[in-house]
Amino acid sequence: MDIVLKNASFTYPNGFLANEDINLVIREKERVGIIGQNGAGKTTAVKMMNGLHKPTKGDVWVGEQNTKEYTTAQIAKHVGYVFQNPDDQIFNQTVRSEISYMPKYYKMSQKDIDEKVNKWAEILEITDYLECNPYEIPYVTRKFVTIAAVLVTNPSFIILDEPTAGQDLRGVKVLEKLMDILQQEGIGVITITHDMEFVAQNFKRIVVMANKHVIADGTPKEIFSRDEIITESKITRTQIGEIEKELGMKKDYLYVEDLVGYFIEREGKKL
Repeated sequence: MDIVLKNASFTYPNGFLANEDINLVIREKERVGIIGQNGAGKTTAVKMMNGLHKPTKGDVWVGEQNTKEYTTAQIAKHVGYVFQNPDDQIFNQTVRSEISYMPKYYKMSQKDIDEKVNKWAEILEITDYLECNPYEIPYVTRKFVTIAAVLVTNPSFIILDEPTAGQDLRGVKVLEKLMDILQQEGIGVITITHDMEFVAQNFKRIVVMANKHVIADGTPKEIFSRDEIITESKITRTQIGEIEKELGMKKDYLYVEDLVGYFIEREGKKL
């Protein structure tokens, strides 16, 4: 099951054009990071992918389903969406009931529900909070609750909107572990983020958006090495990329190991 945007545009009721003629294919099981400044059209584009928005021009296909012909609930069963702010998503009285809500809606057996709730709670390290009121637990933990609430429904894809926002180092490590587990389970991941370190470290494909359009699509090194993409999209390089540019090294380094390797090689040549 692929996600295909074909000449897809979206205009809000007030007349604001958010996306214009977007053509994009996200393959089954693929992990894709979508980056760009606020207002680039990222959130609108991914909301078209799971049926929250229907394209006002063109089409969006999820497998064989044209999203215009199905309800949001029908599309969301295949493409789950995790909001940036968990408070926009949570409405149950306990963490367990929040995570269990959609599986019950889809009439999964209680045995399957219990197994899946426990599984994702353990992976996301929220088992100790299952009987708590979601609004009485830390904000960053609530973000993991909303991720679990989507994953228990067995989606083909999960969309994560700014998953690292507000997270501490432990939370980011949990997310990185989750990325690998989702890949092993064959669940595609689409992530919107301003966290260049996270996207460079965890995604082999990056889509860049600016001014309502997709302006680039490639590997981290292909994206972050091109000054014109950085300028047009108003994104930043990774910290190592910034250091490399400041030093005038012209090596297109992204990662710590790149820089360490450079200095080891340089010192070795001196010896």
